[in-house]
Amino acid sequence: MAAPSWLLLCLLGGAIAAASGSDPSPLQICGGCCPGSIRNDSMVAAFCGAREGAELLGRCCLEREAVVGLDLGNCSLHQLCPGFQEASTAIVIDLTINPLAQPPEEAFRGFTQLQTLALPAELDCPGGSNMWNVDTRNGSSRICYSQKNPCNGSGGFAWLCPEDSLCAPDGPGLHLCLCEGPYHGYKCLRQGTFPYLMFYGTLGAVTTSLSILLWITQRRKVKAS
Repeated sequence: MAAPSWLLLCLLGGAIAAASGSDPSPLQICGGCCPGSIRNDSMVAAFCGAREGAELLGRCCLEREAVVGLDLGNCSLHQLCPGFQEASTAIVIDLTINPLAQPPEEAFRGFTQLQTLALPAELDCPGGSNMWNVDTRNGSSRICYSQKNPCNGSGGFAWLCPEDSLCAPDGPGLHLCLCEGPYHGYKCLRQGTFPYLMFYGTLGAVTTSLSILLWITQRRKVKAS
């Protein structure tokens, strides 16, 4: 006999609750992308050693479980790892000594804290050299240092944001347009607070209706069998 739908829903809810209460899994970017630990001669090692309270985990330097340094140098990478966004809180990243293709700019979306990025010399700084205060070549490496705010200055992206919105940095050469005050929605054209009560009320009603329909369907199947 098939299990009642309400029982299946309860079991699913219990599994989700148990998963949410368990310890978080280790960051994939720290070990799953490139085995080993931070290299002693890496700028990430020097950076991490100078920060009180920082700890090492595989290829990462962590502070309060957030990645502040990432050393993926000499990892034979042809492209960035799928979990690269896990390091969006990084301040220092080393990608030298890799046969990397030029990463897409979107790969660094959200990396607003990044201040030092070491790349193979043949690659360009993400966002272009004008998005960094220092873009220098040192032997086989390129150092992109001190990320600029893409919303500042006459050449910034603030003019791309619609009226009643503010330009906010979102990584090297990347920006977001955030609605101001009571404005929201597409191009910040709607005024007033977002109708949370109506939205979640409708969502709850639809979910309840679907659950009841599923339960009735299951009951009919059980009776038919």
